[in-house]
Amino acid sequence: MATDPRLARSNPPSATATPPLPPPPPPPPIEAVPEQKPLGGLDGAEDGNGQDGDAPKDEVGFKLKFCTVCASNNNRSMEAHLRLSLSSYPVLSFGTGSLVRLPGPSITQPNVYAFNATSYASIAAELLQKDPRLYRANGVLNMVERNRSVKWGPERWQDWAVGYPRTEAQRKGDLGSRGVEAGVVDVVITCEERCWDAVVDNLLERGSPLNRPVHVINVDIKDNHEEALVGGKAILDLADRLNEVAAQERESGGVAEGEGGRGHGFDERVPEVLAAWQARWPNLPALWTLGWF
Repeated sequence: MATDPRLARSNPPSATATPPLPPPPPPPPIEAVPEQKPLGGLDGAEDGNGQDGDAPKDEVGFKLKFCTVCASNNNRSMEAHLRLSLSSYPVLSFGTGSLVRLPGPSITQPNVYAFNATSYASIAAELLQKDPRLYRANGVLNMVERNRSVKWGPERWQDWAVGYPRTEAQRKGDLGSRGVEAGVVDVVITCEERCWDAVVDNLLERGSPLNRPVHVINVDIKDNHEEALVGGKAILDLADRLNEVAAQERESGGVAEGEGGRGHGFDERVPEVLAAWQARWPNLPALWTLGWF
């Protein structure tokens, strides 16, 4: 009897089943390879000593605590504040004027704000609303936007409660606030002679309640954006030199009570450090005195 060829194609004859192949042997054990640490950080700098959990090299050693001061706590002191904080220095910044004054549409129409109560963010928003083209062109808006990334708002030196905790600054995310929680610094650097005079006079008025020495140095910087950039580099250079000497004194002579961890001979060596620095930066006249908190 003939069969339908389509059925033959749909029902092929069953083939003899072949036994399954045996499973492959297990691979040899792989030797554990220790995790290889990167050769350096994101910026290409080498790590401290290669141990897990260690801080970067520039955060391990002793760091002096700094404070930068100008008239309105906006241009020169904030440029120096930014540079010092990016180099892992504990730093505060203040202004000595009665009010914060920023350039306006004319020399007789400045933008005026209150210290301690006005944020950089609100200043930037107001300038954007008034005349964004003008304040972009004269650099004020760019300056204020930089400042808002550094700390909350301008502060006044005369209102600073020295020796009182400053935990609020850390909560607000101020750069450089870690290390100055106790509300004291080792070095105050002003950016204009009248600011230096105001700081020195105010220290005398306070009456030295903490009996703690503080070096007050003035680096005379013209109040414009270009000179502020140069002055910020010079202040960072001065900070590095002072910190190096302070670390040397700590290692060689120990630390005396009331010296803030700077070492026995640091105070005596500050004038020679400042003289060497002045030779490198002759266009930035400097003043120095030893004050007391």
